[in-house]
Amino acid sequence: MLVADNIRRKLTETFAPTRLDINDDSHRHAGHAGAREGGETHFSVEIVSAAFAGKSRVERQRLVYAALAAELQDRVHALALRTLAPGEDVQPKAAPQPVDRGR
Repeated sequence: MLVADNIRRKLTETFAPTRLDINDDSHRHAGHAGAREGGETHFSVEIVSAAFAGKSRVERQRLVYAALAAELQDRVHALALRTLAPGEDVQPKAAPQPVDRGR
């Protein structure tokens, strides 16, 4: 089973996310510390879960690190996280910009 599949399974079982995006960024780190042939060492994860409501960014990340402890100890060298509660993932709409018509 791929590392990304394990990450997805564990995060889904632990947090029941409404959105979960996992990207293998290993190709961007080839030749760097922690990189291995075959990749699956550097990941970025964006997860939206009600389990994060009322928790600080650090508390949220600690929860994810705990859920993925085995992967972080064995195979994963780097994990970039964006942890959100429902409603926090909504991007505010930018205010309309006035159009300069040269007047």
